[in-house]
Amino acid sequence: MSTVTTNKPAGTAAAAAGGGAQGQALPPSEGRIGLRANLRHIGALVRRNTLQIKQDPESMFDVLFMPIIFTLLFVFVFGGAISGKGNQEAYVNYVVPGLMAMMGMNIAMGVGTGVNDDFKKGVMDRFRSMPIARSSVLLAKIVVELGRMMVAISILLGVGFLLGLSIKTSVLDLFLSIGLSAVFGASLMWIFILLGLTLKTAQAVQGMAMLVLMPLQFGSSIFAPPSTMPGWLQSFTDYNPLSNLADAARGLINGGPVAHPVWVTLAWSLAITVVTMPLAVRKFRQKT
Repeated sequence: MSTVTTNKPAGTAAAAAGGGAQGQALPPSEGRIGLRANLRHIGALVRRNTLQIKQDPESMFDVLFMPIIFTLLFVFVFGGAISGKGNQEAYVNYVVPGLMAMMGMNIAMGVGTGVNDDFKKGVMDRFRSMPIARSSVLLAKIVVELGRMMVAISILLGVGFLLGLSIKTSVLDLFLSIGLSAVFGASLMWIFILLGLTLKTAQAVQGMAMLVLMPLQFGSSIFAPPSTMPGWLQSFTDYNPLSNLADAARGLINGGPVAHPVWVTLAWSLAITVVTMPLAVRKFRQKT
């Protein structure tokens, strides 16, 4: 009996052998995926996630209503106490830039619960079986959440203008403050993605996130000047990245020194991303 030999590329034969050994075909190595293909994958996944939002419009309720509720609540509850009765407009210019920082953190929390839920539903397992870069799945989620964050900030600013917010610098400075909030928010999303990949349930992710969010938000300069706080809390506020982001946004919108808080915010953003992004991608590859 003669033996028929077929000329198969070594990589294909190896993949077939590996697939037979493991019971399923293995996707190509991420290292073989070029930048253009990676961007194409991210674009396709962004479109998929956007269509998912279109099919489930209730998922936008937090983005649409959270800025309105928070702005009205803090302006009319804290405004009179901090700026004096009848002088809420001055507090609007103080608190709205701080709420821009808060929006990014609250939306970032939702990324972690979403990733955890996708694993429970088996969505992520299907993505990992495809010949796409592992990082593209997570980057697409961040791109979509940044879009949601821009919607929330736009509504926040709209409500702020209705309540008397005034831009004392320039429109360019306003856009710089929004961009700075987006950069910091994107870095926080990697933390919550890592939590979503590490903890077992979405409820656990949400509970852990609240333990982190509450001290950072209220132990900052978002709602009140640190000078009104006790000394030990002022020390914590000085190192709180949310305080630096709020002060930077406040300086860019109202005028004042911005160099130090801007550079500190960018340094925090870079450090968080450099540490947590590789850990999140590695956890995504290894999660069972």
